[in-house]
Amino acid sequence: MIQALIPQIAPILGNVLDRFFPDKEKAAQAQRAIESALLENAAQINLAQIEVNKVEAASRSVWVSGWRPFIGWVCGVALAWHFVGVPVTIFFIAWAGAEVPELPAFDMNSLMTVLMGMLGLGGLRTFEKMKGLTQ
Repeated sequence: MIQALIPQIAPILGNVLDRFFPDKEKAAQAQRAIESALLENAAQINLAQIEVNKVEAASRSVWVSGWRPFIGWVCGVALAWHFVGVPVTIFFIAWAGAEVPELPAFDMNSLMTVLMGMLGLGGLRTFEKMKGLTQ
């Protein structure tokens, strides 16, 4: 979250620091220190979120630990319906000689945003496992 903002904040920080530090080297040092502090803060936030995720995953309550798998299954079913279910349904309806009704459509962009976010997190988890960082 904060990491994505740093490239946009850095030029603004540079302009502000130039006013306080006429020496370019001191301004650059101050900017590096601020960017380092922002990255450290972001790392701490990420570690805190990881701890929350661990507690949620360890819960026996389906309401606490089950929401991530639920979202995954919903995305998987929606993706399967869109790319497999709809074409197969249309084919068999047309093959039977019936008029093909207009099937409901959904916003693929929203689905792909959620799905890619989840797959990205899953990909990072796989990377961690491959590197032996986690079990």
